[in-house]
Amino acid sequence: MRAYFVENSKFAPVWFRERFRMSQRLFLKIVSDIEQRFVYFQERVDRSGRKSFAAIQKCTSGVEQLGTGNPPDNFDDYLCMAMRISRESLDHFCSAVIELYRDEYLRRPTSHDVAGCMKRMNGDTRFREGSLNDINVLNQSTLYMREQNSTAPDASFTVNNGRYKRGYYLTDGIYPRWATHVKAMPYPTETNDKKFKKAQESARKDVERAFGVLKGKWGILSQSMRAMTVDKITNIMHACISLHNMIIKYDGRAISPVRIVDTGVQVVYNHDAVDEIEDEDEDVHHRLRYDLTAHVGRQNLFHLDDPTAQLTPIADLFL
Repeated sequence: MRAYFVENSKFAPVWFRERFRMSQRLFLKIVSDIEQRFVYFQERVDRSGRKSFAAIQKCTSGVEQLGTGNPPDNFDDYLCMAMRISRESLDHFCSAVIELYRDEYLRRPTSHDVAGCMKRMNGDTRFREGSLNDINVLNQSTLYMREQNSTAPDASFTVNNGRYKRGYYLTDGIYPRWATHVKAMPYPTETNDKKFKKAQESARKDVERAFGVLKGKWGILSQSMRAMTVDKITNIMHACISLHNMIIKYDGRAISPVRIVDTGVQVVYNHDAVDEIEDEDEDVHHRLRYDLTAHVGRQNLFHLDDPTAQLTPIADLFL
């Protein structure tokens, strides 16, 4: 408490953010929300009259373990807390964060979110969607199931005077030529083709580095997991993502700071959507790449030729 949470504390706010990965205001809000909702974090008295650990101690232990990746017994002296309690605090903290905040910070994009992303990315070299990593999950992926079930948010857009119904995903050469896949030319010869290849590969790297941003912020993801069950490992991962998104919002860097929920849509399997996505004649796939190449060719992409140019990574905008 003397180090961070009292008036004229030992360490300034900048050191608090360095250690806790977030502002003091956000951390205290999380502690307050968790303490009000979960019995484990509320102060109690045992039969001998001794008080339990305070919520701020247990939450500090949880954030310290997530941020540094150090084992629970590393904080024995600082928090005066046994290793078992520290381990329990991490498990309960992750579960509490997910239960309290998953609806807002661990949700799928809504139509409002997609519109915000498109507005933010308008004229930018980065693209509207992320990259895929495993061809084996294409048909089962939730990315496509929502399109097939007619429950996906509106991601239509216009580029180079061409109108397209769905967003697209940046892929490499191994993926099929679907209407929602954009692949770079393998051997570009024209100036615009070379420029597009650079822009496409640069955007894919931004997306693929999103997990690297998480690992840089939450040290526990950079090491072998000490948790022994899949559920606990999943909770740690989801808690880190939720906290990351919360920090971005409270720092004023969120693309969609206001959560607007889509109206309910009846789930109806759409055979036409499947045919349109798989694009058997590959017409939409090639037309989209041509229009994007023409669009990128008109942009001033100075940063592609200047490696020292600073751009905001996609991972710092949203996840």
